Amino acid sequence: MSKKDSPSYRKVAIAACFGTFLEWYDFLTFATLAVVFAPLFFPSSDPNTALLASLATFGVGMVVRPMGAALFGSMGDRIGRKPVFMITIALMGFATVCVGFLPTYAQAGIWAPILLVSLRLLQGLSAGGEIGGSAVYLTEHAGNDYRGFKTSFLQLMGPLGILFSTLQIAFLRGYLSPEEFQSWGWRVPFWISIILLLIAFKARMALEETPVFLELSKTQQKPASPLLNNFRDPHTRKRMFLLFFCISAGGAVLFFCVQVYTAIFLKTSVKLAPELVDQLSIYATLTLFPLTIFAGWLSDKIGRKPVVVSGLLLGSIFILPAFHLLKTVGMQYLLNPSNGLGFILIAMLLSGLSLALALVVGPQTAMLAELFPAKTRNSAATLPHNLAAGWIGGLLPFIVTWLNQRWQSDSAGLWYPTIFLATAAIVAILYLPETKKVSLLD
Repeated sequence: MSKKDSPSYRKVAIAACFGTFLEWYDFLTFATLAVVFAPLFFPSSDPNTALLASLATFGVGMVVRPMGAALFGSMGDRIGRKPVFMITIALMGFATVCVGFLPTYAQAGIWAPILLVSLRLLQGLSAGGEIGGSAVYLTEHAGNDYRGFKTSFLQLMGPLGILFSTLQIAFLRGYLSPEEFQSWGWRVPFWISIILLLIAFKARMALEETPVFLELSKTQQKPASPLLNNFRDPHTRKRMFLLFFCISAGGAVLFFCVQVYTAIFLKTSVKLAPELVDQLSIYATLTLFPLTIFAGWLSDKIGRKPVVVSGLLLGSIFILPAFHLLKTVGMQYLLNPSNGLGFILIAMLLSGLSLALALVVGPQTAMLAELFPAKTRNSAATLPHNLAAGWIGGLLPFIVTWLNQRWQSDSAGLWYPTIFLATAAIVAILYLPETKKVSLLD
């Protein structure tokens, strides 16, 4: 990218990233409030059952993401990347704002969880078109030089969405009484989406179509059924599987272990105060930012494959001992809260988990586009990516919690992500191609 092109790319990157930030903020605020939603929408005499129901509703939004990916991914290959962006941001914003006005179970009975699940389905469809499609859009604007570094910033939008949501909730918990927060304070993050939606929509109106798609429109006939063409082509089909299993699923497992399940674990299993867990979550997210950008930069230097494989291996080795230590240190901290060493040790453990995540997701944005030919890139990248994030990552908190309850252990369920990451690392070592020098016009 020349100096002349830099301001143009920065404008595109900021607008694309802000829209994706809003998608993640809307989508993950639900996860941050899962413990709060449990008694409000799924009242039960057993708190564990209510929590499982709340986590399952979070998972429903993830499960339908592949449907949104199939629909909007194909649209992106046929009508362009930009129009799809406008549709997905509007759909996500509408669904999220509506969550802020939902009646609770005490007010509307069974209709409360039904409406909540319905809006969660709309969120999932929108996220399926946005997350993955935005990676293709940004990478096609990035050019051929330093793609890993320039596109790694998009991966910060998920953690930034969680950070913004967590800061809001921490402020609200500190400003409001527990009764006020439980009554109406939890709605505020959803109401704020109205303002963010207007900003994101205006920013996206100014976006331009990608140069790759414009060139494709001039020289080639756009495929009528891009998704079907992907499955018919053995080469593309193989790469879709590798993207699904090694890159996207590996990143999703680590993301939900580090950014979602750790907070749930510290609140429910270790019994740390929600305010303290929010502080630790903020620290872990801030640590993830420079690590992700570093991983993207490193993939431009030594290649995408070795960086991704290192993250998968580190995650498979570190997850189980990290959560064991989180509980041990957390319990000791509860006995002696004045000892700041416990807080520091927990923060260091979260940093180690964040490093594994960063190594996988740092090069991920560039690889989503680099693995596939231009004419069917959007559909080929978005479906396996959202399938992995939805079915593997999105259901991970529910599966891990269920396995823990099934075996009456705080860590039995963590064997699931451990084995998955180890298997993904082996497959990546054997079959994942190196893509850092691939031309995006091919």
